[in-house]
Amino acid sequence: MDILVVLEDNHGSLHRMSREAIAGAQQLGESITALAIGQHASLLADKLSGVDLAEVLTVSHELVSSYNADGYAEVVRQIIEAESPQLIIAGHTYQTRDYMPRVSAKCDIPFIPDVISAEDGSYVKLVLNSKLNATVSASSDTVILSFQSAAYSDEDLVPGSCASRPFEVNLDTAMVRSETEEPFQEDAGDVDLESAELIISIGRGIEKEENIPMVFDLANALGAEISASRPVVDSGWMESFRQVGSSGQTVAPKLYFSLGISGAIQHVVGMKGSKNILSINKDPDAPIFEISDYAVVGDLLEIIPKLIEALQTEKNS
Repeated sequence: MDILVVLEDNHGSLHRMSREAIAGAQQLGESITALAIGQHASLLADKLSGVDLAEVLTVSHELVSSYNADGYAEVVRQIIEAESPQLIIAGHTYQTRDYMPRVSAKCDIPFIPDVISAEDGSYVKLVLNSKLNATVSASSDTVILSFQSAAYSDEDLVPGSCASRPFEVNLDTAMVRSETEEPFQEDAGDVDLESAELIISIGRGIEKEENIPMVFDLANALGAEISASRPVVDSGWMESFRQVGSSGQTVAPKLYFSLGISGAIQHVVGMKGSKNILSINKDPDAPIFEISDYAVVGDLLEIIPKLIEALQTEKNS
């Protein structure tokens, strides 16, 4: 099966979910081509030089030097027309959700988003607020998929080698009318939970808004991003773009540090792909402990200040 994986540029680096998409593609087909678009296309291709791929196509054109939905959709359409892949795969990022439906409409190819597993033409995705799985198939010979974060692990990438090939596209200003502010993300600011390697997440155990600054102090000491469960966001204590869970973001950091989060399924579906999970909770029966690699039963309001002090002491020694 010929598969095209559309890559995403994350400030000059390859987006983590693009690496996961390649890992998933390697389990589904034998001939995998990656597509890099934009001013960093050659750099992204270089980062895949040690991965087992047929080749990496690079598209460098002034109208898609940075992301815009019209340009990316037209580039992918032209690649599909020229290369005829049976599967087109991307990570299920905000960017993918923006332009891939346009590709689907342009090419008359079904788009199945937010897939968590795929096998023999059947695709599993979460439905009903992540309470159930649904198995979906398509009658079309060609399908577009987006893989949910952590559906596959970039640690499973098959090593090998690949060459890059420039691909000439035909673009003009009549085709590219949309503009997207940089960087493309849900909210202004520098928070990028999807790419973060270390996340500290706040739950109701923080008790009140006045206690949140100490978590930011801990994040500064560790070089971590901050996220939150839905109750914390609903209380107005944290911004909505920091929410993790079925109604928020899906993350898969190297370490997910859970503070006072009970572990309801609506939250767990957004972070269960984390490589390591460290949880602090006063309740020894908290469901979060069932998926945690490290569990600390205790009062986070007592533990966090001591942890910050220990980290600062170590840094100054």
